[in-house]
Parts: sequence; structure tokens; C-alpha cells
Amino acid sequence: METSVSEHEGLLIARAGTKEQPLLQKKGDDLRIDWGYFYVATPKAGGARQSVSVARDHHSLFDSNKMNTALTSGKNLMLNTIIPFGEIDSSTKKQTILVGYDDLYSVQYFGQNLKPWWKNQEGQDIKKLFSLAWQDEDRVLTACEKFDAELHGDAVKSGGEEYAQLCEMAYRQSIAAHKLVKSPQGDLLFLSKENFSNGCINTVDVTYPSAPLFLLYNPDLLKGMLNGIFYYSESGKWTKPFAAHDLGTYPLANGQVYGEDMPVEESGNLLILTAAIAKKENDAAYARKHWKTLTTWAEYLLKDGFDPANQLCTDDFAGHLARNANLSIKAIMGIAGYSQLASQLGYPDISKKFHDSAIAMVARWQQLAKDGDHYALAFEKHDSWSQKYNMVWDKLLGYHIFPDEVYQKEIKYYLKKQEKYGLPLDSRKTYTKSDWILWTATLAGSANDFQSIVHPVYKYATETSTRIPLSDWHETTNGKKVGFQARSVVGGYFIKMLEAKLK
Repeated sequence: METSVSEHEGLLIARAGTKEQPLLQKKGDDLRIDWGYFYVATPKAGGARQSVSVARDHHSLFDSNKMNTALTSGKNLMLNTIIPFGEIDSSTKKQTILVGYDDLYSVQYFGQNLKPWWKNQEGQDIKKLFSLAWQDEDRVLTACEKFDAELHGDAVKSGGEEYAQLCEMAYRQSIAAHKLVKSPQGDLLFLSKENFSNGCINTVDVTYPSAPLFLLYNPDLLKGMLNGIFYYSESGKWTKPFAAHDLGTYPLANGQVYGEDMPVEESGNLLILTAAIAKKENDAAYARKHWKTLTTWAEYLLKDGFDPANQLCTDDFAGHLARNANLSIKAIMGIAGYSQLASQLGYPDISKKFHDSAIAMVARWQQLAKDGDHYALAFEKHDSWSQKYNMVWDKLLGYHIFPDEVYQKEIKYYLKKQEKYGLPLDSRKTYTKSDWILWTATLAGSANDFQSIVHPVYKYATETSTRIPLSDWHETTNGKKVGFQARSVVGGYFIKMLEAKLK
């Protein structure tokens, strides 16, 4: 390890990093990088001291009488920062500590190493960034407090207090599971890591559930999740008539690595999200830029999307399923989204063709999926059921091609199927996905029904015995994690707030 202690514009700054600096050499899930440098900074005016010491073991504390500012390399080194507070009494005392990590290069994108977004400004370095953060501390904290209050208030207004607390739990986690960089083509890239599920980078069916948060607050970041997938197809690197699943294994975005395509899933996701961006911005310029690719995917769904073959969907942990009724809804929503975009772009004939097709599909869907007092997991598979979370876009984007009675019938049935810690994903298992529960709850026609479906998720999040960053895949009977943690998909919790904003 190499270390240093230095000063910059009134700040003391300690740094540590590996000697080798093997940039972007490692890839995979549940993996920590071993390149770049960790920094701790604090204002010198507070009387602070910084040093490096050698730890005898991982429990060791340093001896403040043997502080060493000359130690620059070795093993088992510790960065030390001492800030004197003087005599402690009832008065408030404040000191500032800033921490940061400069990874030098964040991702590799089709063979080219890309710096983090903040380094795009010529001459920018992390010491300047620390100085700026220090100078801006009061302004930034005031802005954060204001935003926190606005988020809480808006969430309570749209979904109640428990819903608001779920959104507050999810906010930082969803954003933090990404890297922000600029592509060689000049596009913003906001690339997710599929944490604790397979380590893929920019997985489309991870983008899809996380999208409500970014649609609500900054659609440009959602475009940053889609840009790489569009480039993959439009550059000719991906030649199939449907969307790719991912761009690689984090941090190497050099092309899909997932062993099996999800053609209906990913094509539907891209069409729905592009339509949602156009609806939120009241402008289809982004869709116009990618119209040829969107058309290819829409035509694929028109041909093969309604009655899906035996394939995976985003809930791939549940296995393959033919004639998946919820996946069929995704195809219908993708087709309806393409119709919306065609209308916004001034192509009325195309819009009518795809709208009429979506309407006809809904009528067929109701016949094939009906199963008494609810709709089945798969077409003509009786005595089965599933959450129809993909239908939420019919409501949010104002298509209303599914009759209200379909929503009402499903919600009424779901309320009878809930367990202590949530609504199971479907009739095959008692586990669930909390992001999808929030989407399903948004189909409810009353605040009481919405909150009744959300309450067990809140109980899970606050009572689970699994002490990890928020998991989106848990067991509804005991509240324990089944798999996944720290994933960006919890941005999907914001879908009820998004509904209010779109109204």
C-alpha cells in the first residue's frame, strides 16, 4: 500500500491506495476494486492532525504519541485523523470530515476506459473537488434538508407515511448502484451494477424496475441507462431483432455476457421506458433519435410478444415459463408505448396500427388469462395466479386499454393472498419481490387498498432479521432475505409518486 499526507487550500488530506493500481482488471459480483485512491480530508484550522501508522492487527488502535507523517508505503497501514474538540460540555461543537474515492477510471466501454463524469472538466482533480465540497458545505446541506422534506411530504401525500419511509430507505441505494461516465460518442452513461445477483453491468431488466425514481427526478439519468443499449444495437455490435439483456460484467461493458436472451422482456422494457420519458418530458425527441431501433423492437413484439414462448422474464430466478400472462402484458404495453411515440412524432397511421393491435391483444388476453375471480399466471393455466405489475404503465401513461374491472379484480384477489410480510410474486412460491409489490399496489383504485398492500412490505423492511442493505427478494412468511441486496431496483418504490407527478 502507498500512503501520503498533504495540504491543499486549508485542508489536510490523507490518501491510501495499492502500489500496483491494476486499472479495471477485476470483474464480477460481490467484488471490491483494488485500484484508485481513498481520501480523508479535514480543515486544518480546526487543529486537526493526520498521520499514518502500522496496525499490529485489525483491532489495533494507533498511538497518538507516535504519529508518523513520513511513512509512505508498507503493509497493514492505517490513516489516522485526530480532531481536538476540547472540553465537552452542553454546547454544540462542529468539525468537518470529508471522505472520497478517486477510482481514476470507472468502467471500460467497448474497449475504451472511461473516467468518472466529474473528471470531464479539464484540469479537475479530487483535491479541487474536496475544496469545492468544503466551501459549499452549508449550501449543499441546506439543499439536502429541503429535498428530504419535499420527498417525504410528496411521498406521504401520494401513498401515506409507511410508503414515504420505504422511499426514504430506497433513495440512496438506488442511485449509488451506478457509475456516471461520458461515452466516446459524447452521451451520458449511467451504468448500473447488478449487485448480488450476477454482477452484470447495465442490465435492462434492472434498469426497468429502478426507472420510476429517475423518471420522477431526472429523466436524463434514465436516458443514461438506455444510451448504451441503443448504441449496442445501432453500432451493429448487437444484430438481433430484439434488445440485449446487458452490456457485460461490471466494470467491463464490452457486450452481453448473460447466457440467454430475454427478447420480449428487454424489448418491452426499452419501448415502455422510452415512451415514459416522452410522456414525462412532453417531448419525443429522444425517441426520434432512436426511431429505427424502436421500430425493429416494436415489430418484433407485434409478431412474437403477445403469447410468449418458453423463455425467461426479469424474474429469471423463478425459471422459464411459456405463455407468461404478465410478460404478455409487457409486450402489449411496449406496443402501446410505440403507438404513443408515433403519435407524438406525427406518424398517425403507424400510431393507429399499433394502438389497434394493442386493443385487440387486450381482448384476447382477457380470454386466455381468465381464471374465475382473477387472471392466471400463464395463458390457460388454471388454478394459478401472479402479480400483473407490468400493467401499471397502462394506468400511469394514460392508455387505459385494460378495462378498470381487470385492475379491480386483480387487486381484490391480491388482498386475499397476502402473507405477513408481503404479497407473494405468484402461486409457485411464497417469496416475493418488494419492488413489484409497490407497482402492483399502484393498480389499486383506493388509498386504503394501496396502503393495505404496502403495509406488509414496510413490516418486512423494518422487522427483517437479515441485516444487510435492503433486499428486493424476500420470503413473505418470515421476512428473511431469499437473495439479492443493495440493488438499484428499489428505485421502483417511487412509482406511486411518479403516478402523482404524471397526473
